[in-house]
Amino acid sequence: MVTNATSLGRSGLFDWLVQRLSALIVLAWTLCVLGSALLMPEFDHAHWRALFDSPAMRIFSLLALLSLCAHAWVGIWTVSTDYLNEAHLGRWATLLRLSVQLACALLTAVYLLWGAQIFWGGA
Repeated sequence: MVTNATSLGRSGLFDWLVQRLSALIVLAWTLCVLGSALLMPEFDHAHWRALFDSPAMRIFSLLALLSLCAHAWVGIWTVSTDYLNEAHLGRWATLLRLSVQLACALLTAVYLLWGAQIFWGGA
């Protein structure tokens, strides 16, 4: 039996909630950015820079990035657990599944750190 993505002791309900809440946060961030771009008559680089230089938008962007990473991780874990199993791949399934999950976890961590550096890196 395979445990769930986020913790050894929780049910799938927690993963389901992570997916839904993270999707709502990413949606809210997307609507905020699109709304800002559409509502400003002349949305140039200076306006874009001013928007993302504000501490509130930086925090909101970091929260959206964290949500995107959590959403991706739960999705990757679910898909890899469902399709990379013994029934589909035989005896090497566990090694392959763990390798794929490790690679995805490392890539997600790199994207998270890179995104945080972009949002908080300054000039």
